[in-house]
Order: sequence, then C-alpha cells, then structure tokens
Amino acid sequence: MSDASPTVLFEHPLNEKMRTWLRIEFLLQQLHGQRALSETAIALTFFRTISDLLDVLERGEIRTELLKELERQQQKLLQWADVPGVDMTRVDQLRNQLKQRSSQLMSAPRMGQALREDRLIALVRQRLSIPGGCCSFDLPTLHMWMHAAQHERDDDVAQWLQTLEPLHQALTMILSLIRQTEPFRNQISLNGFYQDNAEGADLLRLRIDLVHQLYPQISGHKTRYAIRFLPLDSEHGQVPERLTFDLACC
Repeated sequence: MSDASPTVLFEHPLNEKMRTWLRIEFLLQQLHGQRALSETAIALTFFRTISDLLDVLERGEIRTELLKELERQQQKLLQWADVPGVDMTRVDQLRNQLKQRSSQLMSAPRMGQALREDRLIALVRQRLSIPGGCCSFDLPTLHMWMHAAQHERDDDVAQWLQTLEPLHQALTMILSLIRQTEPFRNQISLNGFYQDNAEGADLLRLRIDLVHQLYPQISGHKTRYAIRFLPLDSEHGQVPERLTFDLACC
C-alpha cells in the first residue's frame, strides 16, 4: 500500500462488549462535535444523539464491563515490568491513569442519570419519535431555550457533557490502549476474500486505499473472522484479484 495514497479506516467489533463501546464512542464524538447549538436543526441533532446514548446506556452492565477492562489493562501493563529496555516511567504513568479513571467511574452517579432527569432533555425525547413533533407549537420550551443567549445554551451543554466525563475518559483510554495492542500489517485478499483466526481479540482495524472504492463486509467472533471486499458501485465496480490492505487484529 502506497504511503501517498489516501486510505479509509474501518473498525469491526468481534464481541458484543466492543460493539457497544464503539457505539458509545461514536455518540460521544457526535455530542462533542455539536456543542455550539446555534440553530434548531443542530440542537435537535444534539438531543437525538443524547437520546440514542441514553438508550444504549440502559442496556447491559456497561459500568461493570468498563471497570473490568480498566483492571485488565492494568494487569497487562504489569507484564511489561520484566521486559528489558521498557520505559517503566511511562508504564507507571499509564497504570496511574487507569487507576484514576477507574476511581472516577466507580464514584460517579448512574451513567446518564442527570440527563434523564433534565426537564428540557426529557421533553424533547418524548417528541423525537413523532414525525415533525418538535415544532415550536409542540415544544414551546425548546423554542424559548433556542432564543436564549448563546452563552446560556453553551453553559447548559457544557454541564450536560460534564456529567458524561467519567464515562468519556474511561472509554477513550480503554479504546486507545486496545487499538495500540497490535500494529497494522500488510495483507492480501484473493478474489476479494480473506479469513484468519482472532483468538482473544476484540477489534479488527482495516485500512484500504480509497482509490479502490471498496468496503469490507466482515463476519466474525472471538475466535475467527472472514472479510469480503465489495465495490461501492455494485453495478460497475470491480474487485482486484489480489487486493493489498492493512490489518490490525487488536
């Protein structure tokens, strides 16, 4: 793969835990990217994203799973202590950060509870499932809020996002460490197909040259996975007999 070629990065979870974490990360990134609610359309996208996040947080024991992973990452870092030449100062820094994230997450209120109890968020969530249900005559409270000073809305958004910081910081660090566990390696698919083992892995990461206009269709679980490359243009697109791509099985 040429270093000069623009590439597209795809990530695929290999278990339900990672699937949920990637969805939460995706939603948190949207929330932080929509902070300046200067128009009603932007505000409704923000509130819809909050609603989606609260729905995800209500499923499963997300806090418990994150705490387990923070502990697991600490134990993995300890294994580096006996490896010659390892920067133990950096290892100790990471372990302390993991302990801090764990402590913050453990002492935080129920994830998303402050958002569920917020009056404006609750009012908007009730109307989101109704087509066009957030008009000014349906939600005069939102209409008034959108006419408040921008700094007042910014303060509200900052307070809402602050309640998610223990989750955000813990998840960001966990996913960063997982993504760094394996480097990208050059692979070749034959006639658009590739498969391999994934014992103990959580996440597949693929980089493909944009020029090919291909995307991966991945099926996999914790022990094995298969990748089929498909053309974006299903009628006229072609898949090379031998396709080079980069893969990291984390």
